[in-house]
Amino acid sequence: MTNKATFGAGCFWGVEAAFRQLEGVEATRVGYAGGQLDNPTYEDVCSHTTGHAEVVEVTYDPEQVSYEQLLDVFWRKHDPTQLNRQGWDVGDQYRSVVLFHDDEQRQAAERSKDSEQARYRKPIVTLIEPAPTFYEAEDYHQQYLEKRGRSSCTPALARTA
Repeated sequence: MTNKATFGAGCFWGVEAAFRQLEGVEATRVGYAGGQLDNPTYEDVCSHTTGHAEVVEVTYDPEQVSYEQLLDVFWRKHDPTQLNRQGWDVGDQYRSVVLFHDDEQRQAAERSKDSEQARYRKPIVTLIEPAPTFYEAEDYHQQYLEKRGRSSCTPALARTA
């Protein structure tokens, strides 16, 4: 049995690489979700006119890795207090968002966000929304960092935000 989870945490390359390191993650796909245009391209999303976020869809075995463990990776991989940006990447496509696939995921995400807030002085701006249609990104974006022999595109984040 496998489940799906979808997260947006800035540039999808490094986020995808982080999830791929977890035992129990069977597959990942990077793509776009949450906008108004069907089948957007990377160029469409970068135009900041479609409303899509860069996201990672994670297929996982809940017997090996829990949704809560996926949420832990999500929180550690970005600064959830930055609105529509991560580092140098600026725009609504880089928003922090948990896209839930069922009510159980929604509840877990809300509990996790409340718990995570204690680690930050600034408010967490992460959105928790129902998973909309997922549009797979172009092939050259899939496992981008692995194809280049890298595991991350960002330095570790300081926990002082």
